[in-house]
Amino acid sequence: MAARSPASAGAGAPTGARLLRGASAAVVLLVLLPLAALVWTAAQGSGDLWPHLLRHVVPHALLETVLLALGVGVLAGIIGTGTAWLVAVCRFPGRGLFEWALLLPLAIPTYIQAFVYVDAVHPLGPIPTLIRSLLGMKSPRDLWLPEVRNLPGCVVLLGLVLYPYVYLAARAAFLMQTASILDAARTLGAGAGETFLRIALPLARPAIAVGVTLALMETVNDVGASEFLGVQTLTLSIYSTWLNRSSLPGAAQIALFMLAILFALVMVERWGRRHLSVAAIGARAHAPARRLLGRGQGMLAMLACLVPVTLGFLLPAGHLAHTAWKRWLFHGVPASIWQEAANTALLAGLGTLAALGCGLIVAVALRVRALRGGLVPRLASLGYAVPGTVLAVGLLVPLAGFDNWVSSTSARLTGVPTGLLLSGSGAALVLAYVIRFLAIPVGGLEAGYGRIGTTLDMAARSLGERPPGVVRRIHLPLLRPALGTAALLVFVDCMKELPATLMLRPLNFETLASHVYGEAARGTYEDGALAALLIVLVGLVPVILLARLSRPREG
Repeated sequence: MAARSPASAGAGAPTGARLLRGASAAVVLLVLLPLAALVWTAAQGSGDLWPHLLRHVVPHALLETVLLALGVGVLAGIIGTGTAWLVAVCRFPGRGLFEWALLLPLAIPTYIQAFVYVDAVHPLGPIPTLIRSLLGMKSPRDLWLPEVRNLPGCVVLLGLVLYPYVYLAARAAFLMQTASILDAARTLGAGAGETFLRIALPLARPAIAVGVTLALMETVNDVGASEFLGVQTLTLSIYSTWLNRSSLPGAAQIALFMLAILFALVMVERWGRRHLSVAAIGARAHAPARRLLGRGQGMLAMLACLVPVTLGFLLPAGHLAHTAWKRWLFHGVPASIWQEAANTALLAGLGTLAALGCGLIVAVALRVRALRGGLVPRLASLGYAVPGTVLAVGLLVPLAGFDNWVSSTSARLTGVPTGLLLSGSGAALVLAYVIRFLAIPVGGLEAGYGRIGTTLDMAARSLGERPPGVVRRIHLPLLRPALGTAALLVFVDCMKELPATLMLRPLNFETLASHVYGEAARGTYEDGALAALLIVLVGLVPVILLARLSRPREG
């Protein structure tokens, strides 16, 4: 059979391009909808509540948020950058192990980290009990340990979980720096410390800034850890204003205030590193040779890597496993845990499928040039910078408006109102997951398409294949690794998401995250250990995958 000409093969291309542009515009509108609704809701006013919030709630919450963010940023930056430098350019005992083990704290959500340490360092908890037994102490009053239920404790615990964001970015930057630059510094008499501070660190500043920004976004998004540890952040104020004061406009006003500050910080960070772009490395460039540390220095380097891994993952994961084991021995596995796990998997699975579909629409539209420029993918990825509480408040009004319109229309036409369709179901939560984590499939599929040459498209079109067939028969098989990685990351993020889940889940509908939060709020930590452990175990899967993908090839 004769092959059709490229012209005839592309006869339907304009229609397909219009459909892709329309679908991409729908995805962008979906992301922008809660933000527009947030502005509209805040503009409705909250009566006398906003002046009260502005005088008595916002200043303290803003101060706590700024101090928490600054503390976590500094701590995560120091731990992440320091360990990245040691792993990237030094040789010491256990370096190969720490190269991937330093990523393990990413598997533990911030609220679970707080949940564990509040239980573990309690005066009658396992850590003080063990220390007292080793020192021969009998009374809990004989031993003093630092309190974790305060702002410094929250900074330390969040920093121990979030430093891997900085570690990943900084290690990649250090490995990309050419050996000739560092060798030139040493030739001019610069020592190891001076080379790091004056050469390597300034070159890595853009990457470090990206890692710190990601850690700050996770800090601002947190609700559970700050509440458990007694830190009144803006995010927690949004949740408590909506829940305790039943004021959606008041919550929206705080959310809009916080969102403006968050975007201002992001813009300041980008402005501050606008001239810090690093030139591409030439083909002959090679990574710096690792410097062999002496015995004493090697032990210090090993200790510097061991401490964050132990405090950020080994200790909390071990405590969870031990507590869950004791709970299982004495009380068995609660029957509700399997239903909660099924609920979590269902919502996370639906959110993952919808996010992949929306991300694929945007990526395909960019590939076939139905869209030009990078504005659409940036707008589609905007939800990742929006905290879950802000997103939930922004979704409540449009979803309620849609439900009311459908119900009134149904009542007028059939005499039977439909009631709540989206607001009273898991659809609202799935929608929040899609908007919040759409950046992951959009970015992953864009990168995947970057490795697929356009010559394959031209060859398929010359053989008479139409654009939908090119996507189905060529692109999707080649994009399978990118799709699988994005699906895994989105699924786990949906499982761990707490703020949006608490605010949008249906009544009497529990997930693993909401179960952990509820048990921690009641102080029955041991009853939430199994659910927390399940979240951590599932979260380990993408961390192991990330460690394998980010591991540099030797030689």
